Amino acid sequence: MERHTQLVGQSTSFLDAVERASRAAPLDRPVLVIGERGTGKELIAERLHHLSSRWDGPLIIMNCAALPETLIEAELFGHEAGAFTGATKARPGRFEEANGGTLFLDELATLSSPAQDRLLRAIEYGEVTRIGSSRPLQVDVRIVAATNEHLPRLVEQSRFRADLLDRLSFEVVTLPPLRHRQSDIPVLAEHFGRRMAVEIELDWPGFSEGAMERIRAYDWPGNVRELRNVVERAVYRWA
Repeated sequence: MERHTQLVGQSTSFLDAVERASRAAPLDRPVLVIGERGTGKELIAERLHHLSSRWDGPLIIMNCAALPETLIEAELFGHEAGAFTGATKARPGRFEEANGGTLFLDELATLSSPAQDRLLRAIEYGEVTRIGSSRPLQVDVRIVAATNEHLPRLVEQSRFRADLLDRLSFEVVTLPPLRHRQSDIPVLAEHFGRRMAVEIELDWPGFSEGAMERIRAYDWPGNVRELRNVVERAVYRWA
């Protein structure tokens, strides 16, 4: 299945980030990916996975902000039947699902303190314990974590564990926002536009000079994701 977004760009800051990820990929160590929303953090996680020895194992993706705090630990580490209200049967967590592969944790900074404690133990000892169980389970999982927060500041505010940040930061890949990748904006716009034209079988002539000037001038607070959505809509409506 083709990705909706690819790692496309030619700016030095972007290529440096991709190269850093490529160098870290073969190493079986945690990687922390930092960047604003829409900059491509999940794509970097995919690159780290597919260029590693775990490429044929599972890549499990979890957005830590997508679940309420009361369920995040059960989702990550699994639970036994009857562990809490509504837990009618045992269920493996994301760590078990990712065994032999990679677990990508997006929005890492939203993890509660107890979940951070459990995550640190899983990284340190390679084991997890389901909610409602006392029996640890061995897991072989590489962690790639991502955030758009300034984690050292959260450590200073006692909102994030310093030792967990240290363990996750074997390598740090920082993705620049699109507004700092000016040379990439027309490249990405043409890429997304032509791909959309192929998808809808449209003989699209490309952007006019005026349209490209407006694309270049915009700040793109939603980064590559926003640019892609705007371009795809524009090409579709042009048809």
